[in-house]
Amino acid sequence: MPLLPALAHRLGLGPGAAPGSLRGQLLRWLLGPLLVLVALNTYSVYRNALDAADTAYDRSLLASTRALAERVSVVDGKVVADVPYVALDSFETDTLGRIYYKVTGIAGETVSGYGDLPPVPTNVPRSEAYPALVRFYHANYNGQPVRIAALLQPVYDDSMRGIALIQVGETLEARRVLSNQILFDTLVWQALLLAAVALLVWFAVRLVLQPLMRLKIAVETRGPNDASDVDPTLVHKEVRPLVAALNSSRLRMHMLINSQRRFIADASHQLRTPLTVLKTQAELALRECDRPDTDPVASNAALREIVAGMAATTDSTVNLANRLLTLARIEHRVEDSTAPVSLREIARQVGLELAIAAVSGNIDLSLEAEHEGMVQGQALLLHEMLANLVDNALRYTPSGGAVILRVLEGTDGVALEVEDSGPGIAAAERERVFAPFYRAAATLEINPAGHGLGLAIVRDIATLHQATITLDDASTGQGLKVRISFNAVK
Repeated sequence: MPLLPALAHRLGLGPGAAPGSLRGQLLRWLLGPLLVLVALNTYSVYRNALDAADTAYDRSLLASTRALAERVSVVDGKVVADVPYVALDSFETDTLGRIYYKVTGIAGETVSGYGDLPPVPTNVPRSEAYPALVRFYHANYNGQPVRIAALLQPVYDDSMRGIALIQVGETLEARRVLSNQILFDTLVWQALLLAAVALLVWFAVRLVLQPLMRLKIAVETRGPNDASDVDPTLVHKEVRPLVAALNSSRLRMHMLINSQRRFIADASHQLRTPLTVLKTQAELALRECDRPDTDPVASNAALREIVAGMAATTDSTVNLANRLLTLARIEHRVEDSTAPVSLREIARQVGLELAIAAVSGNIDLSLEAEHEGMVQGQALLLHEMLANLVDNALRYTPSGGAVILRVLEGTDGVALEVEDSGPGIAAAERERVFAPFYRAAATLEINPAGHGLGLAIVRDIATLHQATITLDDASTGQGLKVRISFNAVK
């Protein structure tokens, strides 16, 4: 697994990975880089402190070399070093290490000090930090690492002149003790700083996440029937879009639950009557079969009449159940996929399906569609909507009447019209007829067995397709014209 995807997966940021703890992620992303920065800063501080200590020790070493150089002179044509015993003793030993020196004359002879002190390497450059002709270098002497300063000192008298070399070296115990002390102090202070920052970050993260805990409590303590919005001011500004989405989702869920409850209540109320009638008819049929000493011809006729009633009741119940299920499917939006649909083709199919019913009722069923009438929608639901409109029109149009289907297309969109020559609907009732199970007074007289679901289904399908529905008088003045206006496909 590549490094970055693997890291993202471990941190809960990869696709399909569970995000994990928000507090943990914040602490990891804050303290992890902080730990790296502290480590880099510790190294930088340690190196700077060592450089400063080396500079101080080199300056001290140079001072000793200069002090020794001041005692080098020419006497009787020879280079001599006047080093008193006390100075020699201080060069011999030091509380934290040893110090060695060597004075080399003009001809390369050893004038004083340790003759076997390592010479100056040829590749050591002159130090630019001091005006003196001094070179610093590391070497090994008597099995110990030493730091040596080599200073070129001019010497002269009336008989000769030249350059003497003064070397002073010291073992590195003092430097090591100081470097260890610097390292210890740096680590201690950096660890204390990291601990303090980590504690502050932990408290800050905990404080920042408190609003999310309040949101959690507010959601958990809500009742199942509480559809009010969660207060978005409980959380930070960046989280408020999430709270708004939760409120919207909760509202949709509440509407869905209410729709299911309404469907269950409507279905139980509407199905109770036909099922009771069906049960009563079945009991009458059984009683007729068990009646003794009856005329077989009369008994068969009565039984046939009861069974015919049962069949009619069953048909009515099946029709009611189908309409209830259609209404529930539309309200719950089971099918969400849409596609360009031809209203003229749907009108032609519905006309062919209901042509037999129109002929049986002696009703002229016609289609007027010069355009395809393309809309974006669900063909099955649009077919159901138009079938309900035409079926209603055929049911309430008297014999010899006419039902017209129209597909109209204009600059403002596409319209579908169903016009009949029936009794129509009074203007005062045109808003109420879209409620489930409501029936206009004029339709009750013509078809008492109706259920009042046809226009409710039509309204819900039109709303689902973002279409508007209007009821008006027929163009002839007698009857009803239903117009559904759609947005054209772009």
